[in-house]
Amino acid sequence: MFYWHWLSDLIHGPKTTRFPDRPDSDVSSHGEIHHIEKGDQNAGPIRRAMAIRHLDAGSCQGCESELQLLSGPDYDFSRFGFSFTPSPRHADILVVTGVVVRPMAEVIQHVFDGMPSPKRVVALGQCAIDGHVFAEAPEVIGSLQNIVPVTIEISGCPPTPGDILRGLLASVEVSGFEQKESANERRVLG
Repeated sequence: MFYWHWLSDLIHGPKTTRFPDRPDSDVSSHGEIHHIEKGDQNAGPIRRAMAIRHLDAGSCQGCESELQLLSGPDYDFSRFGFSFTPSPRHADILVVTGVVVRPMAEVIQHVFDGMPSPKRVVALGQCAIDGHVFAEAPEVIGSLQNIVPVTIEISGCPPTPGDILRGLLASVEVSGFEQKESANERRVLG
């Protein structure tokens, strides 16, 4: 009986969504992914499963609902090596959603400082990127970049799960990693 399901999967393909190599075509407005090169956070590649520490700075839960869809069967981000962790000590990627306000600045900095290197920071949604409609409100800092160095910004209100997954995958890539890896292989083999 097991072999029949295995053969059916080979014929019909996987039941998960395809690899998110481009924005979702079913959605009219797409988020954009902006790479930001700053500081020491890109010191090295992450060559293992990536643990995500999600921090809600005070949002409408739109970005959180899209982020949680990644762990479901349709997107299944665990196949790419991602998982959620409640502890910053085990996290590789810090994902911040919501409007960044002054009382949360110390918490965000504390979580960032508690993460081991190499670490990445993802600003998810317009509120974390620039404050969106709350930018002029008192106590709003605005951009997450004013507190910690941001690796990737994923814009949208909220961004689609496919855009979030593309951003997470882009956050662990290091420019020039392929050249470093091939040079290391030559040293080991030669």
